[in-house]
Amino acid sequence: MTNTPDQKVALLAITKHGCELVKKAAGELPDATIAVPIKFAENFEDFKDRLHAYEGPSKAQVGTLFEQFDQIVFFVSLGAVVRLIAPHLKGKEVDPGVLVVDDAAQYVIPVLSGHVGGANEFAEQLATILGGRAVLTTASDARKTIAVDILGRELGWKIEAPKWNLIRVSAHVVNDEPVALVQECGSKDWWKLKTPLPKNIHLFERLEDVDLDAHKSVLWITQKEVPQSMWDEMVERLIVYRPPEGQ
Repeated sequence: MTNTPDQKVALLAITKHGCELVKKAAGELPDATIAVPIKFAENFEDFKDRLHAYEGPSKAQVGTLFEQFDQIVFFVSLGAVVRLIAPHLKGKEVDPGVLVVDDAAQYVIPVLSGHVGGANEFAEQLATILGGRAVLTTASDARKTIAVDILGRELGWKIEAPKWNLIRVSAHVVNDEPVALVQECGSKDWWKLKTPLPKNIHLFERLEDVDLDAHKSVLWITQKEVPQSMWDEMVERLIVYRPPEGQ
């Protein structure tokens, strides 16, 4: 059984075969809500306590799903999903994770909020359940490197950086440009992949040891105060991470 802690999950299908896939997924996701047209309700006798059988067009359900769930899995074609969700998009900081599963359950595709919304990680869980493959198109996942916008999130780290810093530094990381990672505090258990840390990521214990002219950007794990002068000097080059006290 797969756990999705603190994640509200909705599984939506609009075809008979899609409903069969929903049942398979729901059997391993005991807290997931099932959303299907009312004509398929009789197929979910064993899931009545978490079934939302609706009347009318499926597009009328999407707004509520966006408001109430953290991960929405559509057992619907990718093109149809893009049209369904388009009117409801606000931004990656608030949009839920959206995933698409093809009709043969060969592929699980995170469409929206792969990193911040957790759709990439959930796609891999769901692919395991369905016997398919997660198709991760986010550059840092595809290249097996650091995702700067969620580094240390599972450890409780908080991130400090202007939006443009996140964009520019992410580009430096995935483009194999030299990046300094300075860790002065916090758990060392932040690299979760089985592959080695990419060669363009250079580790340091003190910021003073970093040659700023030789590195495109800096990921700084610290509890120190960052003066405005440093943000000004390292505009679009610096991201700061704050581990919890005592970590």
